[in-house]
Amino acid sequence: MTDDFLTRLPKAELHLHIEGTLEPELMFALAERNGVSLPYADIEAARQAYDFSDLQSFLDLYYQGMSVLVRARDFEDLAMDYFRRAAAEGVVHIEMHVDPQAHLSRGVALSEVMEGLTAACAKARSELDISTAMILAFLRDQPAADAMQLLEDSTPWHDHFSAVGLDSAERGNPPSKFQEVFARARELGLERVAHAGEEGPPSYIREALDELQVCRIDHGVRAIEDVELMERLADEGTVLTVCPLSNVRLKVVERLEDHGLPTLIDAGLVVTINSDDPAYFGGGMRDNFAACQRAFGWSNETLKWLAGNAIEAAFMDEERRQALRQRLVES
Repeated sequence: MTDDFLTRLPKAELHLHIEGTLEPELMFALAERNGVSLPYADIEAARQAYDFSDLQSFLDLYYQGMSVLVRARDFEDLAMDYFRRAAAEGVVHIEMHVDPQAHLSRGVALSEVMEGLTAACAKARSELDISTAMILAFLRDQPAADAMQLLEDSTPWHDHFSAVGLDSAERGNPPSKFQEVFARARELGLERVAHAGEEGPPSYIREALDELQVCRIDHGVRAIEDVELMERLADEGTVLTVCPLSNVRLKVVERLEDHGLPTLIDAGLVVTINSDDPAYFGGGMRDNFAACQRAFGWSNETLKWLAGNAIEAAFMDEERRQALRQRLVES
């Protein structure tokens, strides 16, 4: 396995939080531009803070970092900074979760968020040949009524969203809490995805399937605790957007070698590899593929299969999908 192959392999990323791509260098640059005070002496001190004991300790820092995102150009710079890094790693398609509630609560208008991100998406296609999709994510630790209000308030931008999603603190916030919100999204013609089975139990995966009618499960790694659930996921071809390095950094598993990925694949599940929040979790798409290859001894063909799963499951037009299928064959 060489870095040349990993770069050449056309990778579609289905599970990425755009706010989680904020590198310390850009954080400090935006803080200076917007007059925002950060609790770190310098960039290195910020990097040292990226050591988490669980999901909540990460979220605390994650939301703190967002404070530097104020104007449309900040969001454009954030996205373009990641798109350029991703393009250099051979990423050809990016689907990003966007967390408007985290910005609205700081007094940042939704129009600022969307103006910046849509501008970046247009540049990604024209300048980097990266196709993109956006997922309107609801914060599950906030009231469902707030999510419903966001869904309605985002009407002017619905054409820019391919799906709605559910993220943030999982424990104590089951998918069923958002059943009505997801039903409304379905009426609006939006696809549905949801984080489930990361820190939450396998029953959350069942709820996401049955009550939210999702087409993909973000994470889903705790499905290995429920054989019947694994069989159902395999039979229904439900896609799991697994984030290996994230799972290690957030202590879902202690070591990557302990991860259930090989078990999920052997059970016939449709698995994809993703980076989640690459600035905080130690690497982007190429790093996640490389780490899995080292940990599990996967061949080039296995990595191509995983990349192919993502291309087939992505929210993209068929012309683009066919072009990426051909690039995968040629990689």
